[in-house]
Amino acid sequence: MRLRSVELELPDVAGAGDFLERVWGLAPAGSSGKTRFWRGIGDHPHILSLTEARAPAVAAITFSGEDVDRVGKPDREFDVPGGGKGFEVPGPEGQRYRFVLETSRPAPLSDRDKPIQLTHAVLNSPDVETCERFAVEKLGSKVSDRTAHMRFVRCNRKHHALAYAKSDAASLNHIAFEMRDMDAVMRGIGRLRDAGFDCVWGPGRHGPGNNVFGYFIAPWGGIVEYTAEVSEVGDDYRVGTPEDWEWPPGRIDHWGVSKKDMARTSAAEKVVRFRA
Repeated sequence: MRLRSVELELPDVAGAGDFLERVWGLAPAGSSGKTRFWRGIGDHPHILSLTEARAPAVAAITFSGEDVDRVGKPDREFDVPGGGKGFEVPGPEGQRYRFVLETSRPAPLSDRDKPIQLTHAVLNSPDVETCERFAVEKLGSKVSDRTAHMRFVRCNRKHHALAYAKSDAASLNHIAFEMRDMDAVMRGIGRLRDAGFDCVWGPGRHGPGNNVFGYFIAPWGGIVEYTAEVSEVGDDYRVGTPEDWEWPPGRIDHWGVSKKDMARTSAAEKVVRFRA
């Protein structure tokens, strides 16, 4: 099983789509009614969908694979690129997790500097302990690491597909798009800066997951991340504790070469809430 896509609702789908295609590097993957789809250069039929709505919201976070039936029983067809039967699981704080049986995969594209796929989504939560327990018991996830601020869970060998960050409200913290390597992340950061989008955090290298990163605020107000080199772990991986991830004063990543714009990121992390 693997993370496939995030399904968002936004007031300005056309403007967001222009950013995704012209600047961020996704390719259009069709439409259905008021919903438009975009793919990366990997073999997912789509990795992001946007549906026209009055306010920003997360409609679903989607996983796919031939083994999703270990989580639940497919009971409906989804009208999305690639199609497929699946089901939805409601989360404890308004989250909605979607699982789709993977029946076919499109051929990968060739642009080495564009996003391949999603590698993880981070969700804000007032109760990360409950969300972690739900992910393990109801979604079939395994815990990778715990820090003072976050819980990281995985659905395959990638260090995390979901993470839960402590917050006073349930919302989408950010979506991470996987790039081919560190150079692709750096060139992506340069491409965004050329287009007038400055990094709000990065470049840097995280602790849990050990991935390199660059964070940006998208035109719809939420945060998107370029990342690469996410760790792969096995069943013998020792779950990290907050004591394993303590930083020297003034540092919150391995490199410590960039400062996080806390004012802008804190506001942006609360823009996209979960659909009521």
